Amino acid sequence: MAFLRAGNSSEWAVVQGRGVWLRPPQMSDYGPWAELRAMSRAHLVPWEPAWPRDDLTKSAYRRRVKHYQREARDDLGYAFLIFEPETDRLMGGLTLSNVRRGVTQSAMLGYWLGTPFVGSGHMTAAVRAVLPHAFEPLRLHRIEAAAQPSNTRSVSVLRRAGFSEEGLARRYLKINGSWQDHLLFAMLAEDWMIRGSGP
Repeated sequence: MAFLRAGNSSEWAVVQGRGVWLRPPQMSDYGPWAELRAMSRAHLVPWEPAWPRDDLTKSAYRRRVKHYQREARDDLGYAFLIFEPETDRLMGGLTLSNVRRGVTQSAMLGYWLGTPFVGSGHMTAAVRAVLPHAFEPLRLHRIEAAAQPSNTRSVSVLRRAGFSEEGLARRYLKINGSWQDHLLFAMLAEDWMIRGSGP
């Protein structure tokens, strides 16, 4: 995996993976992002927090990008968009959020994929690609993730990427307006090292 520093100081890294590449969101991504999210809404809504009424507007996207930039600057979170190398088409997004330092050194992994790309292996590739970035330059010790038990695709992504299931959290996250149980997963830096620094 290759890690490149992006030219703009608000962009913290470009990550190259197998069949994917990732970089921080930019304002110029608004059109493709809004189009992909809109066409994928029915697929995404059951697994995400309730969408605000203005979620796909340019002003809401601008707030989102500024939030991501502020979080990265303060070492609180890191967001990426996922692209297809051959076409540079936007496929989805991935975040390392809720970064906690001190004795924890952990973050929460989240991700989404547009409908045209579901079932293609791209999300597993994106998760695998970001792990070296999380454990090396970011020096995290633990990456956590959660998936609803019925979200079999997401559960499969985490298992294929090498995450270990740690249990069930009851009514853990408010998804699409209601509290939902989630399976909890994690990967430690030691796990990643044992696997030979990732697949």
